[in-house]
Amino acid sequence: MPSEHYVEERNLSIAWGRGLRLASARGHSETVPLIVAITGFDEYGNVEEENGIRTALEDLLVKEGKQSVETVANTIFPRSLWNPAAPRELLYKRYLNILPRIQKATRKNSHGLYFERMISGGPKGAENQLDFGIGTYLGREGVRRSVLQVAVFDPNRDHSAAAQLGFPCLQHVTFAPSDEGLSVNAFYASQYMVERAYGNYLGLCRLGQFIAHEMSLRLVRLTCLTGIAVCEISKTKLAPASSAIDRALAE
Repeated sequence: MPSEHYVEERNLSIAWGRGLRLASARGHSETVPLIVAITGFDEYGNVEEENGIRTALEDLLVKEGKQSVETVANTIFPRSLWNPAAPRELLYKRYLNILPRIQKATRKNSHGLYFERMISGGPKGAENQLDFGIGTYLGREGVRRSVLQVAVFDPNRDHSAAAQLGFPCLQHVTFAPSDEGLSVNAFYASQYMVERAYGNYLGLCRLGQFIAHEMSLRLVRLTCLTGIAVCEISKTKLAPASSAIDRALAE
């Protein structure tokens, strides 16, 4: 049964396109809430994409002076720094080495970055939330699966009366191993569907790819719940991307 709030697709691009359609439906510029599920992962954890939609979106982002899909995705998982054949500690070390440069690259990073929060913020002696979850779960039999979660939102730092606060929109991520494989679940308080959502979905898929690799599981699903999904670009400017979505859906 079609839903105004739920999308499930194998292909990330199609899933994003359908979510954008819901947020930009006639007479609307948002949908509350929006749940997008993506299931098309190969045996290595790579997610399916549709080149026409991705290209049309990238062109729009350039025209509007927005960050690219890859830039947004890298805030969640810096895939270029990850060597699957090396210990995961090398990824953390590489990231922390370049973190000062990333923070200075744009004012949008002044409040922090998602991957930075994920590998910090834990209790004393176990500050790296990702590594704590992985290590604890793999350390012995019978560990509760709820240990595999990371918090991004920190009330002590992030509650603010400011009219606009660009970070953090991503609040929480959990990783759920089952007989089928690994599922990733993420919650956003709000999300821009054009500038952010595609890159966020891609970054979360890559984060899941990393966690699944470390746990010797197959990545099978990403589910992203957004409290307020906003289409922040006019429908006129969206026309080329909308046409690419229409073509892909027709095929």
